[in-house]
Amino acid sequence: MKVVLLCGGKGTRIRDVRSDVPKPMVEIGGVPIVRHLMNFYARFGLTDFVLCLGYQGDVIREYFSKEAVRHPTVMDVRCDASFDGESQGQAWRVTLAETGRETMTAGRLRRARQFIGDGTFMVTYGDGLSNIDLHRLLHKHNSIGKILTVSGVRPPSRFGELTISEDLVVGFNEKPQTSSGLISGGFFVAETTIFDYLGTSDETMFEREPIETLVAAREVSVYVHTGFWQCMDTYRDWEYLNELAKEGDAPWMV
Repeated sequence: MKVVLLCGGKGTRIRDVRSDVPKPMVEIGGVPIVRHLMNFYARFGLTDFVLCLGYQGDVIREYFSKEAVRHPTVMDVRCDASFDGESQGQAWRVTLAETGRETMTAGRLRRARQFIGDGTFMVTYGDGLSNIDLHRLLHKHNSIGKILTVSGVRPPSRFGELTISEDLVVGFNEKPQTSSGLISGGFFVAETTIFDYLGTSDETMFEREPIETLVAAREVSVYVHTGFWQCMDTYRDWEYLNELAKEGDAPWMV
C-alpha cells in the first residue's frame, strides 16, 4: 500500500526554528520529522512512500539520495519515477515526486496520481506525529466502505490547565487535550476514486472543496484517535516534540 506524504508547503510559521530547510526536514531529536513519520508507518509494515515535493524540494531530494547511498539494502529511492513489482527485495521504496512550488494540497495529490497507482492508499501531512493505530484505522476504513476516512483527534491545548481546590492550585497540566470537539489530524485513508473529486486546479486545497464535496455525498468516515497527536506548527510545538524525544518519552517512537 502506498503512503503519500505531503511535503511541499512553505511552513512559514516554523521558520524561526530553521529557514534553510523545508518544514518536513526540521529535526526532532536530530532526525527530520518526515523520517520520524516514515519510521512510524514502517512499523506497521507500510514502506512504499510517495513524497510530494514543492518548496525547497531539492533539500529533501539531497537527503534521501544520501540515505540511499548509506543504506542501499534497505532504501530504494527514485526521483519522479514509478515502481513496477518488487524492488529487488529492498525494504523501503521512496518516490520523490515534484508537485510544484506553489501547488496546494489537492493539486499535489492530483500531480502525484501516476505514482500512487490503484487501490487503497494512505495520506498524511509532513509535519504531524501521533501514536495512532494504523491497523485499526485501515480496518475502520475497509469496514465502512467510504471513499475517504479522516482521523479525528483532540489537539492539546495551547494553555495550561489548572486543577483547583478552593483558593489553591493543586494540579497543573501544561499540555492537556481539549475535552470537546474533534479536528482532522491527517492520517487519511483513501480510495483512488478520490481523484475524481480533486478538480484540475493547482490552487485547490484538499481540505476545502474536495472534502466538503465528499462530506455532502456522505463519503467520509471518521476514525477517532484518543491517544497522542501533535502537529509542528510553531517554535513551541517543535520545542515540545524535542523535549519528548530527549526524555525518551516520544509516543510515536514507542
